[in-house]
Amino acid sequence: MTATTTSISRSITKSVFSRKQSEGVGARVRRSIGRPELRNHDPFLMLDEFTVDKNGGFPDHHYREFETVTYMLEVKSQTHAQGLQRWINLPQEHTMYEPQYQELLDAQILRARPKDEFVVEVIAGESHSLKPQSYTRKPIMYLDFKMSSTQTITRTILETKGRFFHVLNGTAYIGDLGHETEAKAYHALIFSEDGTSTIRIQTKDEEADFVMITGEPSKKPVVQIGQLVINTREEVYHIGIIAMA
Repeated sequence: MTATTTSISRSITKSVFSRKQSEGVGARVRRSIGRPELRNHDPFLMLDEFTVDKNGGFPDHHYREFETVTYMLEVKSQTHAQGLQRWINLPQEHTMYEPQYQELLDAQILRARPKDEFVVEVIAGESHSLKPQSYTRKPIMYLDFKMSSTQTITRTILETKGRFFHVLNGTAYIGDLGHETEAKAYHALIFSEDGTSTIRIQTKDEEADFVMITGEPSKKPVVQIGQLVINTREEVYHIGIIAMA
């Protein structure tokens, strides 16, 4: 009889390296979701890790049918800033909503320290009995994990699809022992959707800092032209925009 091995952890099905590119005025971004290798990951349309100095920035531009969440990682005086921005595809009923803006300071970010082994910053959603003040029209889970070296997390997850990691610093290993996928900085990693209810994450000889972001798919067709996100190509002409995709 052949022995079978039961998986305890979801695995990684795709890893995308976010290459550096110019964007806006004097800004540099590393885009993972939104590249040809990963056009989108429903409900997420784009994920940029950006750096910008005091003379750079992103000019005004139009948005439609999605909302953005910007998570600032580092601000050095007024000379340099680094952060993450991701776009979320909105449900149809919210596509023509009035714009709104919300800002939370670092002191307002909720942090959990399970068994003093690692730190989880809860940016959006609810985790470890913490629910932050942040609000998104499309409900998401947005967690920032900071692990020391030689640690292991086995985390129970919901059946929600649209789950991925983005590694900010260091290296983590994801998956069952002996079958891990190496997760290095500047990579986005997509999880399997095999119904397994846990994720195993391990660090070895270095620390790791990564975000895990989850959202229920919108299941809408997507036509994306620059900052314009609509459902069908016919809508492009309906609103008077002629563009080449």
